[in-house]
Amino acid sequence: MPKKAGTVQWRKQRRKEYLEKKEYRYYIFCEGEQTEPLYFEGFKRLIEDNPIYKDMVLIEIEPCAAETMRVIGMAERYVRKKGIVRGQIWCVYDKDSFPTKDFNGVAKRVDKLNLGNPELQYHASWSNECIEFWFILHFAYYTSNNHRSEYVKFLNDKFRELGIGKYQKNMKDIFRILMEKGNPKLAIRYAKRIIEENKGKTPAAIAPGTKVYELVEELVKYLPENTGTKFL
Repeated sequence: MPKKAGTVQWRKQRRKEYLEKKEYRYYIFCEGEQTEPLYFEGFKRLIEDNPIYKDMVLIEIEPCAAETMRVIGMAERYVRKKGIVRGQIWCVYDKDSFPTKDFNGVAKRVDKLNLGNPELQYHASWSNECIEFWFILHFAYYTSNNHRSEYVKFLNDKFRELGIGKYQKNMKDIFRILMEKGNPKLAIRYAKRIIEENKGKTPAAIAPGTKVYELVEELVKYLPENTGTKFL
């Protein structure tokens, strides 16, 4: 066997052995290249530093630089390419100005995919209009259906009020800021209330709204106890 082929095979075997040790597996596909990945990297770091769960939980975060239906398409291709047969596949995406059909289409596709392998489940973790709405809920119960530029303005004003400076999409410490300066527990409660009050509506019709909290609730289970209590 050629040396290069042998190396590839060895890496595949090592990855297989590594995955087999992980009881809980999360593959997170983010529409954006910075904002969402940086936020979820905060969870990943703390979980990997938690001696109780670090050897049991796998979290892989994939920035897609793609919108709505393309995000779940990339997730499906990744699953096929890597031969993934067990775990949770989370698609994190925004409504922005994309067509309603595409935005709602992800949730429909998820439902169809989940009819197959019960050990491999897909999830639509959407925000209407954008993930900044989820960030806002850490500070206020916000229900105004405004353009996403208003959400950024809200965060700018709040961050300046807290002495943090201007909100930016590529803030590397966004997870820490929201956890320490905001109230994650209230954010989850507010997001759930909005979904409950709009029960029966499509994602595009819930404006504003977000289901990012569902992924957050999953990851919180593996955080160190002193941090997890901030969320639940």
